[in-house]
Amino acid sequence: MKKLVMAVVGVGLLVSVSAFSKPEFAKKEGKACTYCHVKAGAKDLNDTGKCYKDNKFSLEKCKASDAK
Repeated sequence: MKKLVMAVVGVGLLVSVSAFSKPEFAKKEGKACTYCHVKAGAKDLNDTGKCYKDNKFSLEKCKASDAK
């Protein structure tokens, strides 16, 4: 029983960490989530999001996907 409780707590911590890390990027950069994601709440990244990830989480070399 103790192992089951520990497993549930561990999974809960992992889920909560991943759920809160992404809004931190939006807050850090002052951008909406959809600046880097194909839609709000989605894990899929658009071209800007892929660039952001590939450049050590910096927008310096990235251009918004919707920019013309």
